[in-house]
Amino acid sequence: MRSDGIVRPFSALLGVFQRMMDACLILATLALSVYYYDPHWDKDLTTAGLLAVLFFQGVSPVSGLYRSWRGARLSDEAAAVMGTWLGVIPALLLCAFLTKTTDHFSRFVMTMWLVAVPLSMVLMRVQLRWVLGQFRARGRNQRRVAVAGATESGALLCARMRGMIDSGNDVLGVYDDRSPLRLEKLQLGKEKLLGNLDSLVDVAREGLVDVVYITLPLRAERRIRELVSRLADTTATVYVVTDLFMFDLMNARWGSIAGIPMVSVFDSPFHGLGGWVKRMEDIVLSSIILCLIAVPMLFIALAVKITSKGPIFFRQTRYGLKGKPIKVLKFRSMTTCDDGDVVVQAKKNDKRITPLGAFLRRTSLDELPQFLNVFTGEMSVVGPRPHAVAHNEFYRSQIRGYMLRHKVKPGITGWAQVNGWRGETEQVEKMMGRIEHDLYYIDNWSLLWDLKIVFLTVFGNRVRSNAV
Repeated sequence: MRSDGIVRPFSALLGVFQRMMDACLILATLALSVYYYDPHWDKDLTTAGLLAVLFFQGVSPVSGLYRSWRGARLSDEAAAVMGTWLGVIPALLLCAFLTKTTDHFSRFVMTMWLVAVPLSMVLMRVQLRWVLGQFRARGRNQRRVAVAGATESGALLCARMRGMIDSGNDVLGVYDDRSPLRLEKLQLGKEKLLGNLDSLVDVAREGLVDVVYITLPLRAERRIRELVSRLADTTATVYVVTDLFMFDLMNARWGSIAGIPMVSVFDSPFHGLGGWVKRMEDIVLSSIILCLIAVPMLFIALAVKITSKGPIFFRQTRYGLKGKPIKVLKFRSMTTCDDGDVVVQAKKNDKRITPLGAFLRRTSLDELPQFLNVFTGEMSVVGPRPHAVAHNEFYRSQIRGYMLRHKVKPGITGWAQVNGWRGETEQVEKMMGRIEHDLYYIDNWSLLWDLKIVFLTVFGNRVRSNAV
């Protein structure tokens, strides 16, 4: 009989272990920061460390930090770490302000500590994932998985679980009641058909299956209910995988109203903690960047005024969050300031673009004033680029799902831009490529991904391609 290994029986203790390690890391990084700068410890530092541990444990249920991350992406877990720690920082600052002890702490030490804590926690989780991956690659800490339903979603689920070796899912095979002739048309690929649903219930009762994923189509409600009822007489964990491939899901999530469960089809990732983390990111980044670009912006403003007639800034109405109009600020780069029902897109060698404007557009320096829009909350540093209202009204009827990009705030840069999808969209297909990248970003957002996009915007090559 296959061994379950030494980790599986104690998997519930991993959460406790992580909580203890996180508490130790908070205190250890504070001690190291103090020792590096000035090896003097007092009761205020002890209080700050203990409060940080307490607040961190208090915020973690909101961010879901200590839920099972088995099979989830490291970037998502790292984002949960960052979000939890970002929830601790204001609480610590408020305590220091109320107790009038802000001047008791070294700014250098506190900065080192605030940066070191999330980095050390993420590194700890990287190491833990590697250790668990080694156990699972050797057949330890495995969950025996069976799939009920030889469907397209069942085959896809099996393939993805098999591709995630370190997730510890040992996929046994598929069970289904339908005839072999019908099953052949489904092209299950490498997945083994082990028997019908009766045999699945039998092996589950014998304790030979840990997890059952039911992937029968939604129209098979009666069969699903019957199978769930029979599996209730086993110790297997049961998941119902809804067959929602007929929809283009965006940031789908489960919810409930009055105890009735439901799944969102189109939703924003910036509800609750996610929205708070995103706003904090925008405030911090825009504040730092505005301080750095204040002088360059002054020189650009003078250059715009001297080299061509017209205003320094160009304010154009564009759609913001939830499709509400906002005024987006840019340095004027053209001889015209179109903002109405008809707006002609800029093209290569466009005569309306001034010589200085061509340089500003090519280097994206004309977008710098939009950091003011970010600071005031109308825009975000990273997000789908806002289009002119006239273009929005045209493309929303041409591209399915176009308006879903307004489920989040528009950004100065985005996933589409760092992949070269910018500039003139003389063909609808080009705009479709841009929208595809925008919706993918919304559906997969994380704080680390935002930072990656900012890095690629500054140092990447593709972000400057197609600029006009």
